[in-house]
Amino acid sequence: MQSALVRLEAKPLVLFVLLLVFALAIRAITFGNPILGVDDQFYLLVGDQMVHHGAIPYVTIFDRKPVGLFLIYAAIRELGGDGFVEYKLVACLFVASGGLLIYRAARPISSALGAFVAALIYMLWLGFMEGEGGQSPVFYNPLMIGAALLTWASVEKASRRRALGALAMLCVGLALQIKYTVVFEGIFFGLVLMWGQWRDAKSLGRTLGAGAFWAGIALLPTALAMSYYWHIGALHEFLFANFYSVFGRAYLHQSYTLLLAGSAAIVLAPLIVLALVAVREGKLTPRWVFYFGWLAVSIFALVAFGSFLDKHYALPVIAPVSLLVAPYFGRDEARAHFAARFIAIALLLNQLSLNATAYLLGGRAEAQTLATAAQPKHGCLYVASDYPALYMMTHSCLLTKWIFPAHLRDRKETSLSALGVDPVAELGRVLAQRPETIVDTRSDSDEDNPASRRLLYGVLAQDYHAVQRVQLHYGNFVTVYRRNDAPPG
Repeated sequence: MQSALVRLEAKPLVLFVLLLVFALAIRAITFGNPILGVDDQFYLLVGDQMVHHGAIPYVTIFDRKPVGLFLIYAAIRELGGDGFVEYKLVACLFVASGGLLIYRAARPISSALGAFVAALIYMLWLGFMEGEGGQSPVFYNPLMIGAALLTWASVEKASRRRALGALAMLCVGLALQIKYTVVFEGIFFGLVLMWGQWRDAKSLGRTLGAGAFWAGIALLPTALAMSYYWHIGALHEFLFANFYSVFGRAYLHQSYTLLLAGSAAIVLAPLIVLALVAVREGKLTPRWVFYFGWLAVSIFALVAFGSFLDKHYALPVIAPVSLLVAPYFGRDEARAHFAARFIAIALLLNQLSLNATAYLLGGRAEAQTLATAAQPKHGCLYVASDYPALYMMTHSCLLTKWIFPAHLRDRKETSLSALGVDPVAELGRVLAQRPETIVDTRSDSDEDNPASRRLLYGVLAQDYHAVQRVQLHYGNFVTVYRRNDAPPG
């Protein structure tokens, strides 16, 4: 196995195909599920609206994600089909790319086998952290792994530092336009670039000049996005959605935040333990220290934003921690046997986890049942919670710019400075348009905005009747309501 992998290093395309086959195999179970994750559904909906209805993010549909993420999903909608399978296939390409880059990055600190195991771990652990679909880190992690490779290459190759640093910061800049939380990792890579410059030149002026150049490259994609919105007269909408509104949100109560952080820590714990054991057994090289620094910064970034809402917020941590377990598995032949058992167990747990998610939250059958019942005949659908995919499945019109269900429903979004609009007033405006069908997940969650819930349920009780109810295995049920005076089809 070791020698075969060494030979494959000269054929990166073959190695990529192997990793792609693995990615397709472990994620195939998700392909038929159109309601895999609320975020994925929404990103695809925005991409669909951009391609087929000329929507402009922030102007006609509100969200806080950078426009680059929506451009990816818009490009996916150009592939045709219903989009639900296509985005998962494209995600597999990014996952396999991330695996290949993990292999390349791990190779200098491990054997070929250890690096290969690290690549498989990276792909498997995405599924443990709600990254089995199209969450934003699935798309930007490869860019950040590439940035790490280029950053360290610039440290080792002084003659090419400026160009390699520019490429590294371009990767960071592109990642920033998929999600801004990579900013801390980008700063870390930039500081390492400047340290390399200072180490060799010992000139403060040249070091600061190089740093300014690299920072400019990193900010270029965001500047281009900003200039486009300035050009169309929507700079305020861009700035508000991307930056100002972030500070208007309320935070979850501490106990809930700690619970979610704890669940992610449990999933990452085995990898962190193996990484620490590998350090204890081996010689801590400068590259190894660099990777540990990257891991520490990725964890700091997670904590610094202070809004840890789900396990998928920890997806960026998987890349550096996967790298750091490679030396453990590449140490000797005995570890190779353990690696096979470790991957087999992880693969089994990965598939059980994906099956459990579909069982608890619903899958293709539940989605089709809801879509059939919610199909508007003479009006529009309004999804009050959880399933924005139903807009695409029913080809419904949209009644509001704030179409992501949580924006008008969630307690975190009650401030005018969070959305640019009073969510209760906007929900009232939506309901005043008399949507033909409404989909709602009944819940007594403390995270609901009480005023929004009272308004919605009051209107449902007065003007609507239930036509379909789907029981979810985690306890809640999804109900489709149709307006009492809706004309027959």
